[in-house]
Amino acid sequence: MQIGVDSFAASISDPVTGRTLTPVQRMQDLLEEIELADKSGLDVFGIGEHHRAEFLDSAPAVILAAAAARTKKIRLTSAVTVLSASDPVRVFQEFATLDLISQGRAEIVAGRGSFVESYPLFGLKLEDYDSLFAEKLDLLLAIRENTHVHWSGKHRAPLTGQAVYPRPLQDPLPIWVGVGGTPESFARAGILGLPLMVAIIGGEPKRFRPLVDLYREAGRRASHPAEKLIVGLHAIGFLGDTTKQAAGDFFPGYAHTFTEIGKERGWPPTTRKQFDALRGPTGALLIGDAETVTEKILYVNEALGGLSRITFQMGVSTLPHEKMLQAIEILGTEVAPMVRSQLAGTPVTPVRA
Repeated sequence: MQIGVDSFAASISDPVTGRTLTPVQRMQDLLEEIELADKSGLDVFGIGEHHRAEFLDSAPAVILAAAAARTKKIRLTSAVTVLSASDPVRVFQEFATLDLISQGRAEIVAGRGSFVESYPLFGLKLEDYDSLFAEKLDLLLAIRENTHVHWSGKHRAPLTGQAVYPRPLQDPLPIWVGVGGTPESFARAGILGLPLMVAIIGGEPKRFRPLVDLYREAGRRASHPAEKLIVGLHAIGFLGDTTKQAAGDFFPGYAHTFTEIGKERGWPPTTRKQFDALRGPTGALLIGDAETVTEKILYVNEALGGLSRITFQMGVSTLPHEKMLQAIEILGTEVAPMVRSQLAGTPVTPVRA
């Protein structure tokens, strides 16, 4: 199982102190976090894509390219690329370039996004939400398959043999499909034989097992080999020396973020009771000390029928940079070795660097 971190480059005021980092400082902190993730032995770091004031990730490939120059082994991916609102030609060019800079460490997680600001921003109609994604994913895969592309669709001018350059070092460039809770999205990924990245930020992960099974069955029926039908999990998580510390540090910013989002979506304010329930043994939040989080990962892995990747979204709560670095170090030097050893049946006692 690959283990890593996702970030939306959030630039949100600390609900306790009221302090907000400058965009320049937040970006420098983010690059330092990616560097540490690489040095700590984590497998992957993802950058999301949003077009809102509280996030600095509207150009994820640029951030990942900066990180590529400061890292050696860690895979660098989007989390997710809002493909519906993007030109697949440009997306492929950007990530192919990133792949060359990183010497073969780039990946794309293509999705539709959970916010809708990008649609009016780029002159798109929200009612085309589904057809935009399906068509643009088809084009992105065609570009991955062929340098000279012949393609036509409804939402973009046709390509009549034009070449798309540069070509990536990896052949093929890894493309995952990012999904929420729509059965059609799971089935589509299976039919196409693409890796699946499931975002589970609430409730109980086991509720997603029928959808994961649908993905695998759709892939099997489409004659894709089982080794291509891999599943990843994007989850909210955080670590500390103790579970009490991790939960206490994370909750204020978590509650602030989801309460503010809830104002837009009609959700009630987030409470500590809800938070504690979600970080319980079967809930979606991966928050605690190394042993607690390791146990939770192993439970979720079993509940979903086997995971190939799990990424922690730590940035929904505004926390001091030092605490973020500590959490990343614990994840890389303690949790990841324990999870791998448990899955391999070879017990080890990890020691933090």
